[in-house]
Amino acid sequence: MEKTVEVELRGLIDREKYSDLLKFFRKNGIAKGTKNRILIDYSTFLKDEGVRERKKDIRLRVTNGIPEIIIKLGNWGGSEHRKELSVLASKGEFDKLVQIYAALGLTKGVLCIRNTEVFMYKGIEFALVEVPGHSYYFEAEKMLTEKDDVIQAKKEVESVIAGLKLHPFTDEEFYKYIEKLNVEANEIFDYSTYKDNYFRDRFNL
Repeated sequence: MEKTVEVELRGLIDREKYSDLLKFFRKNGIAKGTKNRILIDYSTFLKDEGVRERKKDIRLRVTNGIPEIIIKLGNWGGSEHRKELSVLASKGEFDKLVQIYAALGLTKGVLCIRNTEVFMYKGIEFALVEVPGHSYYFEAEKMLTEKDDVIQAKKEVESVIAGLKLHPFTDEEFYKYIEKLNVEANEIFDYSTYKDNYFRDRFNL
């Protein structure tokens, strides 16, 4: 059975902790690579979704040059489990996906840039995320099938991050951090100002 349920905990870390974790995981974990990602979060501007009430996370993203349609269903927060649906597109097609979303009525979103180092450690995927010029946070994720025990998986993730002296966001802390990023680090993308090949020309996608 396909693993489509994501159990994920996130938390803020400072630059020193980020560096310490990089060293630790390089020594004790399995490196899964670097992800240079640009994404558009459309749900922030959707009626009945936004930041705090979100049940449907609708995005376009491009990771290391590969575009992707991604939708996550369920509550989000500092600690969450959601169903994840994604479809990869071909390199060079991100602008086309943006145009397709606009034709479907998705014309405004939050544009984010993230640089991430990814490791496997004790069966959990750890992502150490840099928001360029702003801050750092971690994500600890375990993917499950719809028949797996979500509660048990969450306990396993909580135990491992506690052992690393990491502290996950409460939901309220997470929402405040997202709101802070949207003011201080992210951009507003509005399709009304879009020009052909904007993302190709700006980001060499």
